[in-house]
Amino acid sequence: MPDLTIEQLQQQLREFAAARDWDQFHSPKNLSMALIAEAAELVEHFQWLTEEQSRSLPETKRTEVEYELADIFVYLLRLADKLDVDLLKAAENKLKLNAEKYPADKVRGSAKKYTEY
Repeated sequence: MPDLTIEQLQQQLREFAAARDWDQFHSPKNLSMALIAEAAELVEHFQWLTEEQSRSLPETKRTEVEYELADIFVYLLRLADKLDVDLLKAAENKLKLNAEKYPADKVRGSAKKYTEY
């Protein structure tokens, strides 16, 4: 089976929402709020864990985390679709911008923000 493209997944999500008459609820405002809510649900899985525990989740917890990541991804794709944003191009552009803001020779090993160096 060929790999699913972002565009194909977005089409599937459009069809899924349309079949349930949910598109009326999928405004950029609502989708961005849903995205943040799902991100908070992801954070709950890691709250109170040590660094090591967060890297080696039990299988059941890992599955729950995968579902939360999927929810975040779905809402992000829907939001990008509604705003006509090409996420791959946007990410590529942002990576280029970050490379300028955070040159490796200046920031290697540092967590400082670009305004701090």
